[in-house]
Amino acid sequence: MGITIKTPAEQDAMRAAGRAAASVLEHLQSFVKPGVTTGAINDHAHQYVSEVLGCIPAPLGYGGTADRPPFPKSLCTSVNHVVCHGIPSDKPLKKGDIVNVDVTVIKDGFHGDTSFMFMVGEPGVLAKRLVNTAREAMWAGIRVVRPGARLGDIGHAVQQVIERAGYSVVRDYCGHGIGRVFHEDPQILHYGKPGTGMELQEGMTFTIEPMVNAGRFETRLLPDGWTVVTKDHSLSAQWEHTVLVTKDGVEVLTLRSDETP
Repeated sequence: MGITIKTPAEQDAMRAAGRAAASVLEHLQSFVKPGVTTGAINDHAHQYVSEVLGCIPAPLGYGGTADRPPFPKSLCTSVNHVVCHGIPSDKPLKKGDIVNVDVTVIKDGFHGDTSFMFMVGEPGVLAKRLVNTAREAMWAGIRVVRPGARLGDIGHAVQQVIERAGYSVVRDYCGHGIGRVFHEDPQILHYGKPGTGMELQEGMTFTIEPMVNAGRFETRLLPDGWTVVTKDHSLSAQWEHTVLVTKDGVEVLTLRSDETP
């Protein structure tokens, strides 16, 4: 799938989809707590997305191939050492868990994609530091987005924050272009060299979603075909926003109401 430059009307549609996706995470703020299962989080979000927002949960039924079944749930819940694409289940969350809830909705044909790291109960010092570093790295990448910047500038900014903190950047999974299609070009790597890669243009929309491991960067795909875990079983954290390249810089399309850029 090639890169799409969004027209002003399409940008407005992406804003609406982004606001919808952000509202799902806001809706879940008081629901994610010790004892709640990730399956219950999924069901709660599905009802909100479909019945309240009138949107479609993009992950449900996505990506079936000869090698794996379609994704079976309406969002991804990645707990502790799960890097991404965790499948909601009947396992309850415990105090001290960290869990990434990744939401993508389709509104009027356009996708809004965002994720949030929930700290369940009171996490340990090391887990909290990892979560905060991942968020800082995402924002470091967002801050360099503007027309004329290059993809390598984003990756470098993200990588610097992560490695300066003593953590590692996942190489196997990355951000992506987004619009009418869930995953389109370009791929947004979270490591790289400044001044390299594709030049950003006004009207591009894509996600920045660094996955940060407390240990090594290597990952392993579980037999379910979806769940990705750290190979060394270390903790992993991720944040995600969908952004638009504007005439003067960047607009975060999935900014939550409780969030300051």
